[in-house]
Amino acid sequence: MAESPLEQFKIERIAEFHIGGYDASFTNSSLLMVIAVVAITAFLVLGSAKSALVPGRWQSMAELAYEFIANMVHENAGTAGMKYFPWVFTIFMFVLFGNVLGMIPYSFTFTSHIVVTFALAAMVFITVTLVALFRHGLHFFSFFFPHGAPVAMAPLIVPIEILSYLSRPISLSIRLFANMMAGHTMLFVFGTFTVALGVFGIAPFAVNVALILFEFLVAVLQAYVFTILTCLYLKDAIELH
Repeated sequence: MAESPLEQFKIERIAEFHIGGYDASFTNSSLLMVIAVVAITAFLVLGSAKSALVPGRWQSMAELAYEFIANMVHENAGTAGMKYFPWVFTIFMFVLFGNVLGMIPYSFTFTSHIVVTFALAAMVFITVTLVALFRHGLHFFSFFFPHGAPVAMAPLIVPIEILSYLSRPISLSIRLFANMMAGHTMLFVFGTFTVALGVFGIAPFAVNVALILFEFLVAVLQAYVFTILTCLYLKDAIELH
């Protein structure tokens, strides 16, 4: 029987640990997260180790990533949002490396699991909510009733606004998880089909190469989407629009 396309998403224990009755085992997902953090650190260290007026390859890539996110934060969250640039930059790099590392054969894509993406989205949701509460106090709750709206519409508008606000971490996490899972499943199915065709699989192989390039694009795009939505949520927390 052929291996299931979903087998690649199976979480496997590498080292078992139990703390207070909870399973805290080190898994293949945990391993790839550690590798992602190490890879990000190495990338940034190499990029800043030898600062030169004429940047080299690593410095150019590190500066490009820095400027790209800095511009994103400034354009979408304003000058006040630049205070949170390190946090947003960390989110982008972690999601990006998680997506891209998952493209390596026999690797593991931890961003294809809803528990991981929801944890990231929940962290974003809680952080921007705390930012809003610390900046505006109880005035934060005016966010759920737009200025100028008829008071008589409050019983309808307020529940809708609250539901919309609470749905943010759900939509943010599902978008990333679904895209990564669907893309990897599609690649597995097409790859299996190509292998089954043998010598007649030349044309499908060319399609697979195109799909792999497309999946790399999706990996970068999903990191961008996750980050820009974080910036927009941050802007709402700062300006209460």
